[in-house]
Amino acid sequence: MKCKVCKQPVLGRADKIFCTIDCKNQYHKSMRTRTRKVAKEISSYLDRNYVILTELIGNAQKQKKVYRNLLETKKFRFKYHTHFHINSKKKMFHYIYDLGWMEFSDDEVLIVRKKLDPKRM
Repeated sequence: MKCKVCKQPVLGRADKIFCTIDCKNQYHKSMRTRTRKVAKEISSYLDRNYVILTELIGNAQKQKKVYRNLLETKKFRFKYHTHFHINSKKKMFHYIYDLGWMEFSDDEVLIVRKKLDPKRM
């Protein structure tokens, strides 16, 4: 078996994949760096989308209908969300944390605020 990092022969246990602790540390550091870069980019998209939804729905409203082009002009990225929910009427809501949206048509989008469960707080 050869080391995953430096390709030197690995001595010891049959399932060992690194020749030294330095190679193991180097491998895991490079994996963390790649993961952080991607996660940071996606997190910034989610944060921006959340801010846009918050601006549009405000603090007091539980739901609001807006035009899709308004979201698009604010650079909302429909592709990025934390989870989704399909209701009893087979309508799909995409959520970013507690704020969600459902597309009514090509023109309109319903923004909703999910009630937070006090037991989970």
